[in-house]
Amino acid sequence: MHVISLFSGAGGLDLGFEKAGFNTIWANEYDKDIWETYEKNFPHTKLDRRSITKIPSHEIPETLGIIGGPPCQSWSETGSLRGIDDHRGQLFFEFIRLLKDKQPLFFLAENVSGMLASRHSTALENIKKLFQDSGYTLSFKMLNAHDFKVPQDRKRVCFIGYRNDLNIKFEFPTGFDKKRYLKDVIWDIKDTALPAKEKNYTNGDDCTLANHEYAIGTFSSMFMSRNRVRSWDEPSFTIQAGGRHAPIHPQAPKMEFVEQNKRIFVPTKEHLYRRLSVRECARIQTFPDTHKFYYKNVMAGYKMVGNAVPSYLAYYLAQKIMEDMKSLGLTQKVAS
Repeated sequence: MHVISLFSGAGGLDLGFEKAGFNTIWANEYDKDIWETYEKNFPHTKLDRRSITKIPSHEIPETLGIIGGPPCQSWSETGSLRGIDDHRGQLFFEFIRLLKDKQPLFFLAENVSGMLASRHSTALENIKKLFQDSGYTLSFKMLNAHDFKVPQDRKRVCFIGYRNDLNIKFEFPTGFDKKRYLKDVIWDIKDTALPAKEKNYTNGDDCTLANHEYAIGTFSSMFMSRNRVRSWDEPSFTIQAGGRHAPIHPQAPKMEFVEQNKRIFVPTKEHLYRRLSVRECARIQTFPDTHKFYYKNVMAGYKMVGNAVPSYLAYYLAQKIMEDMKSLGLTQKVAS
């Protein structure tokens, strides 16, 4: 059951699909800081390093499915807010171009919840229409990854489409009542993290667990404007693509209110306030420990992890797609 992956990043989406039985035969990622991480974790996949805007459709393999998360900064509430007016927002059109040309049985595109903001409503409706005009029955929903065994609050928008001639529509799974929390995934490594070296360079092989190191440095006034600590029995805050804004480890007490937009670390407990490590963030994103991230500066590690789709969320969506494809007897061949 071959798929191709666009805007692959560190491979969270690909990892979930492969766990569900799919095989990623070709992937595309333009960010050179990610290439080593992707290639070493997916040695069987052909990684095309060119900009997707420079790749003709005929150079991409035939496939049963196209999956990917077009860059989200343009739509993010913490990003530029420019949406489709930003060149990164326009990469949605590249996804749709390949979808039209390749005509796979299905596609999945994932993005941030910020694209649901009213200022993006016209662009969003246009994107939906383009998916439908490409020949697909579209299903669209905002999901919280926490409902799919991911130990963080992470709301994401998913577009999933089945080719019209299949005569079926994707129905989103409902998620799980039993949730996972911080203690479930990072308790056992709470005492072994290393601070990054000067200027946040990596400790490399000195980490007893790969990537189990955390960014050092001061905390901005914006960071200190809110509580950044979740307790062991809570889900993490959303893991973002930046080390400076990584959540504080749950060993620390919640930050103390001073006044509006100002918090402080609890006096005499300051030593407990450290950022989550890259590996802790990866576990919260449901990457296995065998998935190693390669970087020289830990900030690049946080970026890769934070930009990824949680692999468990990807898995439960992929599992449903696989069930639907099997019900149609379409898992062994590419339909013409």
